[in-house]
Amino acid sequence: MNFWPGFYALQSAWYLLLLVPLLIFYFLKLKRPHQRVPSLALWSQVINDRRVNSPFQKFKRSILLLLQILLLLFLVLALMQPYVQSGAERAEYLPILIDCSASMAATDSQSGKTRLDLAKERVSELIDNMLPDQRLSLVAVSSTARRLTAFTDNQRVLKKALTDLAVDDVPSQLEDALRMTQALSRTAPIKSVLFYSDGNFPREVDFELPFDLNFQLLPAAGANIGITSFNARKNQAGNWDVFIRIENSRQADSPAEVELLQDGTSIAKEEVILGSGDSQRLEFSVAADKESRLEAVLNPGSHDSLAADNRAFLTIPQSRSLLIYIDPELASYRYALADNQEFLVYPQENNSTTPPEFDLIIGSTEKDLAKPGLVKLGIGFIPEELNKLITLENNLTDVVDWNRSSSLLRHVELADVQISQQPVWLENANVEDLEALGYEVLIHGRLGPLLLQKRTAGELEFYFLFNTDRSTMPYRVGFPIMVSNLIQLTLQEAGISEAQAAATPVLPPLALQPESQYEIVTPTGHELRAESDDNGRVSGIAALHTGEYTVSGAGADNTKISVSLLNPLETSLVAVEEIQFSEVPVTATEAQIDSDKPLWGEFAFIAFLLLLGEWWYFQKRPAGTIS
Repeated sequence: MNFWPGFYALQSAWYLLLLVPLLIFYFLKLKRPHQRVPSLALWSQVINDRRVNSPFQKFKRSILLLLQILLLLFLVLALMQPYVQSGAERAEYLPILIDCSASMAATDSQSGKTRLDLAKERVSELIDNMLPDQRLSLVAVSSTARRLTAFTDNQRVLKKALTDLAVDDVPSQLEDALRMTQALSRTAPIKSVLFYSDGNFPREVDFELPFDLNFQLLPAAGANIGITSFNARKNQAGNWDVFIRIENSRQADSPAEVELLQDGTSIAKEEVILGSGDSQRLEFSVAADKESRLEAVLNPGSHDSLAADNRAFLTIPQSRSLLIYIDPELASYRYALADNQEFLVYPQENNSTTPPEFDLIIGSTEKDLAKPGLVKLGIGFIPEELNKLITLENNLTDVVDWNRSSSLLRHVELADVQISQQPVWLENANVEDLEALGYEVLIHGRLGPLLLQKRTAGELEFYFLFNTDRSTMPYRVGFPIMVSNLIQLTLQEAGISEAQAAATPVLPPLALQPESQYEIVTPTGHELRAESDDNGRVSGIAALHTGEYTVSGAGADNTKISVSLLNPLETSLVAVEEIQFSEVPVTATEAQIDSDKPLWGEFAFIAFLLLLGEWWYFQKRPAGTIS
């Protein structure tokens, strides 16, 4: 560090000229009036007085004058705004990015401070050391970027924003913050950016830096153990198998107790001991014939740095039969699903009523697929919007290739399937045209696609562009496997057979009344407002904190949704020491950034002490006087 002082307002040195009138006042003395005296014996005393009160002698022996000169000198130095130069380049406009993701709430066993507390201390020192020509802007970095202040030199505004900054129980997205900073550079000349973080984010960031990034890595927190996964699956006995994954950070062995609560009542406990970097999956069996709320509670047996990952929440849906509509002409599909007590297949022979909405629809016309449903499978026709791209011809064909990773085609062998109908591309049509309309090709034929998939709002659609009954597919082992995969997909979409704990940073979609207003109360007591779309779907609601969210409004009935952290990266507390950008890497530094330190406050304080000394000296009673 360069300790040579600088002056921000050097022109204030002209105030030193005030020394001239100050000295003139001391040279001018009060003229004594002439008086007649009865004796000349006092002449010697008068001569001594005249000598003492001569300008030179008064100037030489006046402590009061010396104090006033020093007072003026330090006041002028304070006005010149001196500062100790750090040697680092001083940015006039400096954005400061502060990580406030979940891991920033981690503490260490020595000080008990969170990583965010340490970041606040360092940023607060920068605010205290601001020079008059500097402007700072604070930006919070979590799942999104939030600008806390515009560029300002108002220390009170900056300190208030810094004090109000709190941790969000979400992973951090550095890229969003950098893009916001890039947008700020259009309004102010930004040469460098400060970023305070514990380094708990992905190493690679897809961003080209248009400025210098100073990555200030905060000291590591202590050991941590947390819940990173919480889900349930219905078994053949009708009960639920509940799975909880516990992971330990890579710092120390950690004992803990895991407790499972159902509707607030403890139903199971298990002790675990995890070594450094280990994980363990726990399994419990839960009986539930109605909707049930589960809570997993982790009680660490030693110091635990992060509390947000010690609780997780899961809602088990009420059991019910799967509602399926199958076109009566598609006998192979009705036969594959016959005599299963868990399904209700429509239309039924002796029952003309049908439910208003189905879980699965298997139809041979677009009219069938127009019915409300979660999962739809069209057989033997081309959707109307694709008539300009594909036509169906009565020629033999076979399967060229298929997407083996598709959930519908998992473990399905199609290599020897013979098909008597052939979908054919029309002139100049190709796969890109289908993708532009939202379709994905799952099975490719000789001259065109055979099976398509499309995901729309709240629905999953599949289209066999040929009639599967006019192929060898129903006679092969792969056909019942495919139907079974279709049922599992429907169970997942309906949330009947599997349940997954909701996690931050977004609430799961809600199915409510169309075009209605809703109010959401967060675990911290804040109120959010949302409006449902034409289909009654409410989605995209921010969930920045773990805990219970209450939804009120038309048809909501104070619906309660609990979200958890469930993020292995946040639980691990792993720190990235180098960020790899598109072109260059940025290496972290743990040394606190040097900043110019202003000294005007110290000089002003010394001037105040000199003023008090002058007042005391002027007011003190001369020695030997009698009141």
